[in-house]
Amino acid sequence: MDYRIENLTKEDAEYIGKKINEIVPHEVDADEEEFVLKVENENGEIIGGCIAEAYEYHWSRVLLEELWVDECYRHQGIGSMIIREVERIAREKGCRVVTLGTASYMARPFYEKHGYTVFTTLKKANGYIDYSLVKYLDKDTSNYVPTNNSGTWFKVSLGNEDDADAIQDGLDKYDEAYEPKYENVGFYKKLVDKDGRFAAGVIADVNKDAYGFVEALFVEELLKNQGLGTYLLKEVEKQAKENGASMILTSAGDWNVDFFKKNGYLVRGELKDVPKGHDCYELFKNI
Repeated sequence: MDYRIENLTKEDAEYIGKKINEIVPHEVDADEEEFVLKVENENGEIIGGCIAEAYEYHWSRVLLEELWVDECYRHQGIGSMIIREVERIAREKGCRVVTLGTASYMARPFYEKHGYTVFTTLKKANGYIDYSLVKYLDKDTSNYVPTNNSGTWFKVSLGNEDDADAIQDGLDKYDEAYEPKYENVGFYKKLVDKDGRFAAGVIADVNKDAYGFVEALFVEELLKNQGLGTYLLKEVEKQAKENGASMILTSAGDWNVDFFKKNGYLVRGELKDVPKGHDCYELFKNI
């Protein structure tokens, strides 16, 4: 192969993101916007909140990345209040779907009461199970009202980066009781030709002794079907295996899922008509 592998630069990563946005079907193009919601007690201390990302317009999805309520304030309706506000914002932005992730030691039943359904499961080596859930906001679902709503006198408001850090810290402390904090090894590589011109690139992360995740993979249009993408994918799998990972995860749309299938990836979950008119898939490969 007349290419050499090098580290990605920040500019390379931005270029990959731009080119991928050009490749996906036009109607999937979207603006991304992260927002933070917080709940404070009477002393101004953050006792709950969430971090979410909205993919607006035709993508029409909100990803609820993190949701946390302080242990001392749980079972008072605060989590439900946050969920309702996330969904209100999603509808306001024209989004029709909210997706999220949780684990078997966390709050799957809570989300299911609010109309969310599981579309992927992942059993981990430590025995716990990760779940991805979805709720279609344009479908009729019953509104769950907690038995105890005493916490609803607190107010949900928009937060900032510092608030997001506090929410993440609270969730991390909770997670540490169940799962180790995995060391992350980034794999941000590109292939260049003999003149140093960019040919292909991959952005991936490996959680040591757990699994890897391919976030983005791009090959220049004129260089496709030469095995460059497969080469980079194999390099990710090699590094993941060297760091004790037993599985690679990724996600794809109906416009690029066949590439991963040809490389041995299997579908573990599917979102129908998300984004509207297309299907999205969660895939895995044991290594």
